[in-house]
Amino acid sequence: MTTRRQLLAALPLLALVRPARATPAEMTAAVAAYTSNASIQRGRVQIDIAQLIDNGNAVPITVRVDSPMTEQAHVTDIAIFNEKNPLPDVVRFKLTPLAGKPEISTRIRLATSQTLTALARTSDGQWWQQTVDVIVALAACVEGEPI
Repeated sequence: MTTRRQLLAALPLLALVRPARATPAEMTAAVAAYTSNASIQRGRVQIDIAQLIDNGNAVPITVRVDSPMTEQAHVTDIAIFNEKNPLPDVVRFKLTPLAGKPEISTRIRLATSQTLTALARTSDGQWWQQTVDVIVALAACVEGEPI
């Protein structure tokens, strides 16, 4: 059994432990798992995010997809992945034709400068993507560690 004294003695060692951070390979694996290794095409997806971000704590991002959003042809899923946050899977959205337009907006945290990938699946099973690189001046997600 660990005593309180032993736990307090170990606290300085815990400060040396680096927070987990995803890698580009983990992002690729996460995208492959999400799409069930489907073929992904470039185009039809547009990521609206600043290229230079002052503070990574709350970064506005919008993803738009070129789709008519009819019952026959619409976007069913939109997801955002990144390569250097603690987890590569940032957010996933489900859509129906009732959404009106294939667009999502949210705020995300970014640990450091990195590549973001937005994916969209259409009702006919096609996958589309866009990738952008962003530069983050003040990192988020990694408190107490200079990046």
